[in-house]
Amino acid sequence: MAEVKHLVVAKFKEGVVVEEILQGMTQLVSTMDMVKSFEWGTEMIGEEMLRQGFTHVFIMTFNNGEDLASYFNHPSHNDFIGTFQAALENALVFDFPAVVIKAPA
Repeated sequence: MAEVKHLVVAKFKEGVVVEEILQGMTQLVSTMDMVKSFEWGTEMIGEEMLRQGFTHVFIMTFNNGEDLASYFNHPSHNDFIGTFQAALENALVFDFPAVVIKAPA
């Protein structure tokens, strides 16, 4: 079975200290063995019309759908998600099996 990706594209509320959210996410995933990898970044050059105010992207990789489900049901995730959602003005979320065309070197 293919790896599963959990992708979140976020637009934070004005005044939110994003660094605090990032610290919380880092602490969360560092203690959860089912998370294979965690990456995040900020939008660099997109036109406002195209990015619609979204500024951050978060990507987690899991070995399979069962690990993703385990992550969603984990008490630490449930504790953190309220803080994360309260900081959001809007978000897009996709969970999908990865189709690798060109693997990392």
